Amino acid sequence: MVDLYHMIGNDLNHGSSGDLQSVDGTIQGQQRVLRRLLTSPGTYIWQTDYGGGLPALVGQTLDTGAITAVIRNQLALEAVVASDPAPVIMVHPIANGVFVTISYVDADNGAQTTLNFNLP
Repeated sequence: MVDLYHMIGNDLNHGSSGDLQSVDGTIQGQQRVLRRLLTSPGTYIWQTDYGGGLPALVGQTLDTGAITAVIRNQLALEAVVASDPAPVIMVHPIANGVFVTISYVDADNGAQTTLNFNLP
């Protein structure tokens, strides 16, 4: 199913014909994963238990195990992430935050997918 291209934290993009850019496939799945991880529970009014709330961990004592656990639990809830093989999650401390790498198989097309992002 085609959706609007929207990388969380950014504006919507224009398509080549001037309309809103659409997305499907692996990029759409990556956008869904990021949105789930970075949305605070209770803020998505149509589904109040949706979201991993990773931004709430900013400013707390760094606990890479807790961050990894939140990511793993949220990935299990996301339909686009295949459960077998299990996703590989790496959380590395960096200056003023963490760098996250998630490798998973896209359940829709079977493609190996890697998603990287900083959590300040």
